Amino acid sequence: MNKRTLIIIYLVLLAPICQAAATRKPSGKEKKYVSLIILYDNYVFTEGLKSDWGFSCLLKGTEKTILFDTGTKGKLFLENIDKLKINPEDVDVVAISHNHGDHTGGLLTFLGKNSNVSVYLPPSCSNSFIQKVKGTGAKVFIPDAPVEICKGVHLTGPMGTRIIEQSIIVDTAEGAVVITGCAHPGIVNIIRKSKAILPKSIHLVLGGFHLSRKSEAELNQIISEFRKLGIKKAGPTHCTGDRAIQMFKQAYGPDFVQMGVGRILKIEAISN
Repeated sequence: MNKRTLIIIYLVLLAPICQAAATRKPSGKEKKYVSLIILYDNYVFTEGLKSDWGFSCLLKGTEKTILFDTGTKGKLFLENIDKLKINPEDVDVVAISHNHGDHTGGLLTFLGKNSNVSVYLPPSCSNSFIQKVKGTGAKVFIPDAPVEICKGVHLTGPMGTRIIEQSIIVDTAEGAVVITGCAHPGIVNIIRKSKAILPKSIHLVLGGFHLSRKSEAELNQIISEFRKLGIKKAGPTHCTGDRAIQMFKQAYGPDFVQMGVGRILKIEAISN
């Protein structure tokens, strides 16, 4: 059999395969993801970034790009952002959990880079601080009740009495994601409020849980409440306390999510 004959046979056999590939319909819509990026935290997840007492998390892939809290030190905050190759001008909304410096400290520095944002402050912020934020040109909102800040992303509104705090709830294809700053009103209370606002299963709760002074019995009770409330995954960090973090790690096993600066979580978004 000569070379020409072999080529003809090859082309005859290959033609139906090529035709089938060309006419094959897409299997479905391409999946989209919500990304949660830890910008500031007591712990480091990615080498080369810096840790410090404080918290900040960036939400991407939602209708608007949202910055939740801004850590303590503006300079360090911007250094981590730069190393993570995040452009401050890409942020549309800033939400602050509560008026403690380890969550508000980087805000004015950030607004110096991008003031074309909406800033959601808790009502506990001082008037002088509010005026400074307004002075940058940012649009300031002070919600007194739960609010949807963009499609599928809610703020709980102010919670607590001594320390007023708000948390973020994100609707995803895998369930709700609850992000807390320090959870001063009580992490279980925040979860219950979140389920009332967005009545669906909770895929993940992450952030500061403020449990460092809790006894072992109290921590076991809180973890038990997480289970009863159907929390699939837990990512305690910041002010949670090392002992409490270890107890969550033991209780949740493979569903424990290690946090720290540079941690990037991708969760399937809801298809439009």
